[in-house]
Amino acid sequence: MDTDRLMLALAADNDHRPQPVRMQLAMALLVTLPAATAMMLVTIGMRPDFMAAMRNPFFDLKFVIALALAIPAIVISVHLSRPEASLGRWVWMLLLSPFILIAAIIAEMMVPQRTPMMMRIMGKNAGVCTMLISLLSLPILGAALLALRHGAPSRPACAGALAGLMSSGLAAAIYAAHCVDDSPLFVAVWYTIATAAVTALGAVVGARVLRY
Repeated sequence: MDTDRLMLALAADNDHRPQPVRMQLAMALLVTLPAATAMMLVTIGMRPDFMAAMRNPFFDLKFVIALALAIPAIVISVHLSRPEASLGRWVWMLLLSPFILIAAIIAEMMVPQRTPMMMRIMGKNAGVCTMLISLLSLPILGAALLALRHGAPSRPACAGALAGLMSSGLAAAIYAAHCVDDSPLFVAVWYTIATAAVTALGAVVGARVLRY
């Protein structure tokens, strides 16, 4: 092959570069988020008093807490998809959601309550909450791991755990539209249990499928 042909071949190869991980992940979320939302709507539906509940700041905070976990996890997942990347100073971003949750718990404690603390912790649908957040997370987690396979994370278990955090945070935001338990104490216990389970699953699966 002469030089001109070689240059043309290299140029053709450059035209077919794979899409970066952030684009793969964006497409994965664009497909799975509507699917998970539709799954929630056709099975359990939104809470009947959704519009009225939006005037309750503790109801709104459930979405804020969930997205404050999911969005940093998305950013860090893309960062960790590069072989030279490390968690390092990015860890602080993961503290945003717990910080908001703790602030919400303190705020609730300052408001006079007629409902005992244990009833606020247990809520009305504790088991359903944990199960459904975990189930809604699964399609998001699977698609996220497939997208991250286009990268080359040096710490696949860590990248998988971040995918689990991302997936559970997004699933929690979807489930919050149905959840009738608005106490930050309920969120701190049951949303956290679901998040921990999905994060552990992401770490275990990621250690296998994201290895290169």
